[in-house]
Amino acid sequence: MKSTLTKIITRYVETDQMGIIHHSNYLIYMEQARLDWLDTLGFSYKRMEENKVLLPVYQIDIKYKNPMKFGEEIMVKTTLKRIPTTRVEFEYEIINKKGIICATADLTLVFTNAINFRPMKPLPDFLEACKLLFVE
Repeated sequence: MKSTLTKIITRYVETDQMGIIHHSNYLIYMEQARLDWLDTLGFSYKRMEENKVLLPVYQIDIKYKNPMKFGEEIMVKTTLKRIPTTRVEFEYEIINKKGIICATADLTLVFTNAINFRPMKPLPDFLEACKLLFVE
């Protein structure tokens, strides 16, 4: 399970003046998909925060390929790119119901200590769960 699929229905409030989904909402879709990915792995942001771990975004690269409109059913594919270090890297594909890729993205988060805001290693059980994803 390096990858998960998250179904999302686009909402009217997410459209811009041109009637398409505003680019800022893609980040929200990816965050929701990342939360689902963590849940599937058996973790949650809440659990991370309870352990004084924050995961701020360090870098994101989004390529917008095809527009989406209100009411579309989309799937967000979230893939862990490699075993985490102080960083965790995900790859995303946002695909509409017709199978057309609407956007792709690479995103890096940094494990950060919630007390001193310094980079840190991931929780040991999280790291072990991620390592198992790469065993063939």
